[in-house]
Amino acid sequence: MKFLEFGKKIKEGIPRICLAEGEEAYFRERVAETLRTLCVQNPSLNDARFEGERLKGDQLAAFRDSLYTLPFLSEYRLVRIYGFYPTEREFARFLKGYFEEPCPSTVLLILNEKKTSGADLKKKPNVLYVDCGRESDEIVGKWLNGMLRRSGLEPQRDAVTRMVRYCSNDCARLSREIEKLALLLGKGGKVTPEVVEACISKDIEYKVYELTQAAARRSYAAFIEILHELFRKGYDENAALSSLTAHFRVLCEVTSMSGSDAAVASALGIRPYAVQKDREQAARLGRERVRAYFQGLYALSCGARSGRYTKEGALFAAIAKIFFA
Repeated sequence: MKFLEFGKKIKEGIPRICLAEGEEAYFRERVAETLRTLCVQNPSLNDARFEGERLKGDQLAAFRDSLYTLPFLSEYRLVRIYGFYPTEREFARFLKGYFEEPCPSTVLLILNEKKTSGADLKKKPNVLYVDCGRESDEIVGKWLNGMLRRSGLEPQRDAVTRMVRYCSNDCARLSREIEKLALLLGKGGKVTPEVVEACISKDIEYKVYELTQAAARRSYAAFIEILHELFRKGYDENAALSSLTAHFRVLCEVTSMSGSDAAVASALGIRPYAVQKDREQAARLGRERVRAYFQGLYALSCGARSGRYTKEGALFAAIAKIFFA
């Protein structure tokens, strides 16, 4: 069953075992949130989470036994397990009996990113399988159109098509863009191709934006993950360093300018929403730190262009300054 069919299927009854599998993380988390909303009262006591890679041997047996724990002041207890890939032998030894007769008050949700050569869980008894793989542009467009309308917006067909293309079919990003458009346009706002062009960045531009946001948050793990993805798409060290330098330059500028977000945006040639977010970031980091980052990154960028530093060395020095200085 495809993810987009899950909403209708769940109205027929709550599954005792659900497998949400596929590379689209947004779909997997939506399955989890839907089950949590429908099934669980007192979530702090009835929403348990486990990591599958830690469950081997006796730990897997203990996990199975824990599935029979009764919920507390709730009809159901939700048990999520992330990245669970047991072998056929492990399944037969520890889980076969439970899958054949699951606990009636437990909803077991397995959230897997990929298929493996282990046990084929979707074919096991009492499993509701939800395919969370990437969908076609057409299917994502229909989903996006419905989400925009549920958010009180009025989308045009060409605008929906453009959003899907600009966001490279990434539903997690599209959901964030819906929130942004709802905030900018308000209830009844018309989503036109012109609005999409003005408010939504193309995929590579957005990845650069995410990179600079991770740097400003000093989130090293997210920064490195995004940087490697940009490298795979043809970005190089000089481009990454230039993007970081430009972002901290803008942070410096917004801290020194008064006036409304719209006025500052007009002066700098950027969007008002970006000014709002930049001001929030600059306030969290502090004016002096923002200025020090910009000056340091600018010096490294000049050094890389002049040949004083290699492009790799300049970028690694910039990363060290942002995250470890």
